[in-house]
Amino acid sequence: MKNLNKILFAALIGVLSFSSCSDLEPEFRDVITEETYFQNDDAFISALGSAYTNLYGVGNHGNLFSLQEVSSDEAAIPHKGPDWEDGGQWLRTHRHEFFDGEGVMNNVWTFCYGGINTCNRLIATFEGVDNPNSAAFIAELKVLRAWYYLRLLDIFGNVPIIETFDVPEGFLPATESRATVYAFVEKELTEQVPLLSTDVGSSTYARVNFYVGQAMLADLFLNAESYIGTPKYAQAVAATNEIINSGEYSLEANYFANFSIENGGSNENIWVIPYDQVNAGGYNLSQMTLHYESQKTFGLTDQPWNGYTSLADFYNSYESDDIRITGGSRGYGVLLEGPQYDQAGNILIDGADTWYPDNEFEGDGRAVVFSAEINELAPGAWRDGGTRMAKYEYENGGTSNMSNDFVLYRYGEVLLNKAEALWRQNSGDAEALELVNMIRERAGVAPFTELTSENFLAERGRELAFEAKRRTDLIRFDAWGNPWWEKGASEDFKKLMPIPANQIAVNPNLQQNPGY
Repeated sequence: MKNLNKILFAALIGVLSFSSCSDLEPEFRDVITEETYFQNDDAFISALGSAYTNLYGVGNHGNLFSLQEVSSDEAAIPHKGPDWEDGGQWLRTHRHEFFDGEGVMNNVWTFCYGGINTCNRLIATFEGVDNPNSAAFIAELKVLRAWYYLRLLDIFGNVPIIETFDVPEGFLPATESRATVYAFVEKELTEQVPLLSTDVGSSTYARVNFYVGQAMLADLFLNAESYIGTPKYAQAVAATNEIINSGEYSLEANYFANFSIENGGSNENIWVIPYDQVNAGGYNLSQMTLHYESQKTFGLTDQPWNGYTSLADFYNSYESDDIRITGGSRGYGVLLEGPQYDQAGNILIDGADTWYPDNEFEGDGRAVVFSAEINELAPGAWRDGGTRMAKYEYENGGTSNMSNDFVLYRYGEVLLNKAEALWRQNSGDAEALELVNMIRERAGVAPFTELTSENFLAERGRELAFEAKRRTDLIRFDAWGNPWWEKGASEDFKKLMPIPANQIAVNPNLQQNPGY
């Protein structure tokens, strides 16, 4: 099922590629003539492919996943001597010392506006088609576009709103306030989501349907108070109820079924990015986090880069019997810890023995043992320091591009979102506690007797680890500015990232966020 959609989304990249907003329309019309092409739903669906392929950037190193995780208390990219200094941007991101010249900020900005531009182009095309079915596909594109704006709203706050593809030459949009961007996203979602399909079968797999739209609304409303200062928790509950009461989704008995190599059959995943090592590359987690020698553990075709690690406090937040950390029958949990072995059962040896001042394997290399503790963030971080991300199953013999579908929204998060929205209205709400304990029961750990800000945030971290949610959660729970390993307390204005200097240089109508 997922492979069919992956091929579909990739099929028309070459046909529907674009280079700018101002001069492409005649060339596009020469390639596809609306009167002859858009005669049935299959043609519309094929054209939608280019709107979705932009999402493949989420899991790339240096894009949305990297920013959301490395800036949080879940992950870091330690500087290991000659490796991973990268101009210092990952050290600054972790320490909240980032500024407007960081490459990752610019990558996220261009990723979001690239997706918006493609949606605008296809909306303009579909609006010119004389077909009664075009309205449903326009609604789908507008909701997809709203997801990009939701990410911009969350990360940058004050950004331009661009709703049209046919813009005049020299068009330089001005910054809109965060409140204006919020109002735009809410209006788009509330108007367009009811027009979306409620089908959850193969025809809508990895596409935006009604329930994906409701998950976006819940996301928006849950964060409304931190975005615009106005609580909208009752609306968040209503959106989650649309998903829960539909009966279309349920918690998987096996937590890791949601993240397996072939996770297209998950009853829990609501919206995913359908990565595939052949047809839809770009999810490089194995490269980003595994040790160089881990190539021998999983028989990988390419040597990993040995970058991303988790923080000790985050690893230690799991109870010792939590299936999410032990892995249960899978054999490894969301993080790899301890001695690492090759496929013959031999312990991995890092041959760079001179790197370690306390090397007990002088001349023979050092055993690769992932320890939760990391000696330092920079410049001499141990090459095997820190536990490594392993939530998404690693394929034996896998390539640098993973085939697991990356989860954007799933039912487990919906339950936590409803619980939080209820709890924020009434800290003693019994249903909120019951919903959180459903999540804990699956993890094999004892139920909570009450919900507090501390244990709720910690549980969201354990359940949603490495799903690019943590930064947003920390801000909503007022923990973003707290000190953590190798990071001091950070200023309140850093809840918003800086508008990239590269973008201001080409568009002087953009206004930098306060504090930068």
